[in-house]
Amino acid sequence: MSENWQEQKYVDLMLDELETWAIVGLSGDPGRTAYRIASALQQAGKRIVPIHPSAPTVLGEQGYASLADVPFPVDVVDVFRRSESAGPYADDAVAIGARGVWFQLGVIDETAFERTLAAGVPMVMDTCPLIEWGKR
Repeated sequence: MSENWQEQKYVDLMLDELETWAIVGLSGDPGRTAYRIASALQQAGKRIVPIHPSAPTVLGEQGYASLADVPFPVDVVDVFRRSESAGPYADDAVAIGARGVWFQLGVIDETAFERTLAAGVPMVMDTCPLIEWGKR
């Protein structure tokens, strides 16, 4: 693991200051990790935006098929996808003007990390908001 994947200033920015979290891969299945994390983010006062090809309404929030379809600003793009398919979501996050990108525990794409930071967008990778909240 690279230490700079979880820079505290970026973790703090996303958890403390950024409010609207697009959750890539969020479906209505409560047995999935993305659902549990989205629910916890909601309980912490965050607005969640489901991003899933079928655009389901999840936890009371309208879903969208892609990040480009979201008709309002997104602060953080939180990616629950396999590492090999996660990178384009970081690029999409930069394209829509997101203020942060978060790749969940086990989701690693070093070149996407480098591209995202080079574009001036903070990124956290290979950890979970609940893990980071638990460290406080």
